[in-house]
Amino acid sequence: MLLDTSATAPQDRLAQWLAADMARVNDLIRDRMASENAPRIPEVTAHIFEAGGKRLRPMLTLAAARLCGYDGTGHHALAAAVEFIHTATLLHDDVVDESHQRRGRPTANLLWDNKSSVLVGDYLFARAFQLMVETGNLRVLSILSNASATITEGEVLQLTAAQNLATTEETYIKVVRGKTAALFSAASEAGAVIAGVPERQVRALHAYGDALGVCFQIVDDYLDYAGLADALGKNTGDDFRERKLTMPVIRAVAAADAEEHAFWERVIGRGKQEPGDLDRALDLLNHHGALESTRATAIDWAARARSSLSDLPEHPLREILADLSDYVVARVS
Repeated sequence: MLLDTSATAPQDRLAQWLAADMARVNDLIRDRMASENAPRIPEVTAHIFEAGGKRLRPMLTLAAARLCGYDGTGHHALAAAVEFIHTATLLHDDVVDESHQRRGRPTANLLWDNKSSVLVGDYLFARAFQLMVETGNLRVLSILSNASATITEGEVLQLTAAQNLATTEETYIKVVRGKTAALFSAASEAGAVIAGVPERQVRALHAYGDALGVCFQIVDDYLDYAGLADALGKNTGDDFRERKLTMPVIRAVAAADAEEHAFWERVIGRGKQEPGDLDRALDLLNHHGALESTRATAIDWAARARSSLSDLPEHPLREILADLSDYVVARVS
């Protein structure tokens, strides 16, 4: 396959490789997000799907299947299911976080209401399970259903750990592995399983997705303080305003003196935020090197993702996936 050399970003090269497959997946998405009985469902789903997004998770499923030599069509249903699961979690997350912006656009809960967002998210979960069943493969059904449960566990764990300054980095990684990395790893693993490859390669793709997902979330948490709003598709400082204990804050709190700890307890623990507090938080993050160390940790996870691919066969897709892990952390360079 000839690639456009002007498309240098790995996700663009990946999209080129998988263009025909993604066209099938997008057709499935459009077909299954319809509802004859509840017009609100296609209204809400169209709003969030039309906002764009890189479709990275379904592409991981397609890429894993093709990398492993699969030549069937079951990976299309799995990729669509993965995207439905992801979109359902976004709808639910925006309700939980009371968010007003997603991918640079107003959130569904802002345009409609919380009830619509939750119920349409439930509908997409149901559609995802229908697609999984259609593959006739019980193992991929188990992988993606377990991931759905793990995602919810991660979200609930985040709720219980939120605003608690005693939250450790170990708990943070558990949250990240649940709410973000679980779907990355399941998406990659499911593509390998549908292809019927040896277990060693299935484990390799699971490990790749896990490390890529952790890296992806750490980078997002870093950029919430150090990035630009246009690049994020949301407001910088949202995690601070929502009092989330992400890796940069956890590390700054661990290094804080008594006065600094009192500041974090006020703005995160009690939620009493005042004008200028975000700037003060940024000063503390930089003073203790929390942002730089978070960046270094993201780079380490990217390296883990790349090394996980060593057990897979030589293939242009393997190189693109390896480059993708580096590209994720290029945003923090």
